[in-house]
Amino acid sequence: MIAVLAALSAALAIAAGAFGAHGAASPQAAEWLRTGGLYQLVHAVAAIAIMGVAKGPAALQLGGAAIFAFTLYAMALGAPKWLGAVTPIGGMLMIAGWIWAAWIYWRG
Repeated sequence: MIAVLAALSAALAIAAGAFGAHGAASPQAAEWLRTGGLYQLVHAVAAIAIMGVAKGPAALQLGGAAIFAFTLYAMALGAPKWLGAVTPIGGMLMIAGWIWAAWIYWRG
C-alpha cells in the first residue's frame, strides 16, 4: 500500500508543479505549488526507495509530505492563510521519518 500511495503522491506532485508553472493565480501561489510539489515528489520517491527496509519511516515521510504539501496547495487555491501554521507539522514528520530511517539503517 505504501508504494501505491507513493506513486499517487508523485503524480499529484507533478500535477501541482505543472499547475504552479502554468495556471497559478499569483507568484505566491506558484511558489507554494512549486515548493509543495518538490517536497511531495522527493518524499514519494524516498518512500518507495526505503519501504522494503523501513516501512514505518516511509509511511511517516509520506504522511508528513502530504500535510506539508496539501496545506501549501490549499493556500495556493485560496484557503485561509492560517493553514501556513500547519505546514511545519508536515515538515517535522518528514524530518522524523528521516531520523527514524537513519536509526534503522545504522542498527543494520
